[in-house]
Amino acid sequence: MHQLVLAAALTLALPPALAIDGTVHSQADQSPIAGAIVTSNGASTLTDAAGKFHLPGAGQEVAVRAPGYTRRQAVHADGEAPLRLALTPFQPKAVYLSAYGIGSDALREAALRLVDQTELNALVIDVKSDRGMIPYASTIALAERVGAQKVRTVRDMPALIAQLHQKNIYLIARIVTFKDEPLATARPELALKNSEGKLWRDGENLPWVDPMRQEVWQYNLDIAEEAARLGFDEIQFDYVRFPDASGVQYAQPNTQASRVDAISGFLSAARQRLAPYNVFVAADIFGYVLWNTDDTAIGQQLERLTQPLDYICPMLYPSGFKWGIPNYPNAVAHPYEIVYQSLQRARQRTGLGGARFRPWLQDFTDYAFDHRPFGAAEVQAQIDAAEAAQSNGWMLWNPRNRYSDGGLHE
Repeated sequence: MHQLVLAAALTLALPPALAIDGTVHSQADQSPIAGAIVTSNGASTLTDAAGKFHLPGAGQEVAVRAPGYTRRQAVHADGEAPLRLALTPFQPKAVYLSAYGIGSDALREAALRLVDQTELNALVIDVKSDRGMIPYASTIALAERVGAQKVRTVRDMPALIAQLHQKNIYLIARIVTFKDEPLATARPELALKNSEGKLWRDGENLPWVDPMRQEVWQYNLDIAEEAARLGFDEIQFDYVRFPDASGVQYAQPNTQASRVDAISGFLSAARQRLAPYNVFVAADIFGYVLWNTDDTAIGQQLERLTQPLDYICPMLYPSGFKWGIPNYPNAVAHPYEIVYQSLQRARQRTGLGGARFRPWLQDFTDYAFDHRPFGAAEVQAQIDAAEAAQSNGWMLWNPRNRYSDGGLHE
């Protein structure tokens, strides 16, 4: 049903450390793809408006990806002739499975049935959960030391990934970044502190680690690289922000500039670390970040997120817009307008095409306004809005991982 071309390999070898010239185009209509990322032998470049690239110092293997398309790898058959690479258009349409959801036969199989029966073609899977747990046997020593391996819900992650890829499912690894109870508890010197010097805790009574500390960056980048090696198609960082709270102590002065530098700096480091794996790099951001020109006091400033990310993933849950948006104060009564207007504003501010954005959509009961259920009509309205805004697909969030086919097409 869903045809994904995730990798292709040609058989003839290119002598190492040669320059490669070539073009990247769409397999669908042969149109050139501008801004495609071409990587080889540690070097990378972008295609120009005509889809052309020149890559000096290239090795045998060449990898390429572009937002709105699948990724692929190739080996040049002829070192003299220009390399022509075709990418398949693709829009992920996903549901989220938590660390427990992916390990539950009932929840996982229910999601897979929807993939078989509807337009769904992707899964967002917790690789590091909201409570800092890594749900499979990790090779990262620090994960074991801090207690992030106490709950393992997936017995064999490589086998599961292979099984899901056989079904042509696009796999997104969700990494909850700076909300991390195991690391903060085991390594309090890396944790955020309150005014008394004790562990700061959020409304869920969970501690966070300091986004300004390089050791915290390194741990999360190690997890991201492991997910890339396991075969995930995309690495998506969540809670890649500062907490929205006062009286919190950080390693450096807490200013808008320092916050924005920390978040964009971490994501830039992730892009560099993950470059050899040719995986897409994404981050989840607050919906209001698309509307606010500052950093929303959490370090997420929209224009600074465009360079390090392939996909910007705003959480456009109407329930999250408690102050509404212009002309729509009651957000839950206008799910289409919340999603469409927010994505349009993001495109206008950044000058980016819709393919650089993939929103999270609400598939759970409202908690902020009148507690109305979000059923088929509300889900479909949000999907219609995302598609009208030409986003690169969408993702449905339900914290209990329970989804129906309501609002989904076959």
